[in-house]
Amino acid sequence: MLSRLQQSQQRHPGFPRDQAVLVRLVKLLHRLFNDNANALLREHGLNHPEYNVLIMLDGSSEGLSPGELAEATSEKAANTTRLVDQLLGKGLVTRSPCNDDRRRLLVRLSPQGEALLEVLIPLIARQLEGFFAPLAGDEQRQLEQLLQQVVAGVEAGQ
Repeated sequence: MLSRLQQSQQRHPGFPRDQAVLVRLVKLLHRLFNDNANALLREHGLNHPEYNVLIMLDGSSEGLSPGELAEATSEKAANTTRLVDQLLGKGLVTRSPCNDDRRRLLVRLSPQGEALLEVLIPLIARQLEGFFAPLAGDEQRQLEQLLQQVVAGVEAGQ
């Protein structure tokens, strides 16, 4: 990967090789984690995007609207609807009108979803800890801050 990007930089002197490497590394890390998480979650009848929906709902005691859920999971609205439908079919979430505004739907964890998360969270936690074990705690926090700065810069430019 690096040598190809270096060749591109040599052929095109304005090519931002360093930034391209960073994007590729973030993409690779995402793929590696997603693949490993999917292998682990498959044993429990889930995939990583479905798990992300469950964990975001776990962080909201009142539930989330489909739009809020799409934003929280960084999924497109149509994909979020599909994921919620799949999780409804598995009995892991509920979808019902909001008490304050009957036009608004709220998605919540079902008792089965809560029970499944009790099993999954320690497994995913071990996986996350393993992924970032090469970095000390302060290095992990520094990486988080740097990535948040990049995300904020990109979002501000949109």
